Amino acid sequence: MDVVGTRVEAPKNAAYAAARTLSDGQAKPTGSLGRLEELAAWAAAVQGFCPPRQFEDVRVDVFAGDHGVAASGVSAYPSAITAAMVRGIAAGRAGVSALAAANGVRVAVHDIAVATDFPDLPGVGRHKVRRSSAPIHLADAITPIEAERALAAGDAIAADQIADGAQLLIAGDLGIGNTTIAAALIAASLGVPAAAVTGRGTGIDDDSLDHKEAIIDAALARVDERRLKDPVQVLTALGSADLAAGVGYITGAARRGVPVLVDGVIAAAEALIAEHYAPGTKAWLQAGHRSTEPGQALALDRLGLRPLVDLGMHLGEGSGAVMAVPVLRSAVAALAGVALLADLV
Repeated sequence: MDVVGTRVEAPKNAAYAAARTLSDGQAKPTGSLGRLEELAAWAAAVQGFCPPRQFEDVRVDVFAGDHGVAASGVSAYPSAITAAMVRGIAAGRAGVSALAAANGVRVAVHDIAVATDFPDLPGVGRHKVRRSSAPIHLADAITPIEAERALAAGDAIAADQIADGAQLLIAGDLGIGNTTIAAALIAASLGVPAAAVTGRGTGIDDDSLDHKEAIIDAALARVDERRLKDPVQVLTALGSADLAAGVGYITGAARRGVPVLVDGVIAAAEALIAEHYAPGTKAWLQAGHRSTEPGQALALDRLGLRPLVDLGMHLGEGSGAVMAVPVLRSAVAALAGVALLADLV
């Protein structure tokens, strides 16, 4: 398991340089494939050789949890939807399921902190930490021990996927109220007020949006600034077990040399905390898509990440990042498949 402050080893610069040299020598105007050339070089760097292998084995792990703050009216949907959607993903009938199937991506769902259990879904609750969380504007969401357990759970899930052959991972999310948690984590990490990071989530109206901002500001005011310097304390005070598991998953992948596509605002919040928890993690990340949630843009800007696609999506579940997988695969294909200009003249 990661230790706070432990730096993640950087991707291979030599492979990155070799990929740029190869791309510049191909039968095309230099730079004519735009960001695909940059992505291909990044793929070479994270894999450690040039040209990189195609990303054939891509997996989404959806971390599910309920959140006590949802009872305060920050979502357009009741918390019961979380459990229903766990079953939808387990049955392969959710939004991410359809998009993943169309793009050759595998999906798994993990009950980390759903308010109910799933004894009829073997393995879904294997890493469960607790049921739901406390409302962050009134109390700490989880305990420090639960935060550590959740981080370890995410790390273990990443380790299992990588051991089974995964080449690229996506942290998905599921849970009513989780955009409130993500906004609070981003606001705390960047030192900005709730208004700068709070979005409509599942589609709340103006009055509910104002209320959501007030809830987040109250949560931020409750937490002593000294605690915000410790990523585990941030997750304890303002986070949740499912988002903490996402942090452990992202750092676990990076530490093992496997890249991660960041999805929407939940994953962006997790990535921010992950970089604090294990510096150097961000070099192993790409932003899959641009979410409509304002906090995501601020988080990605701090991490130096630019989204690969912008489709106006805000479903969550890892679905937006799935839509970026064909772009990344195309970048690898171009680097491996375009002839050198010298071989044609």
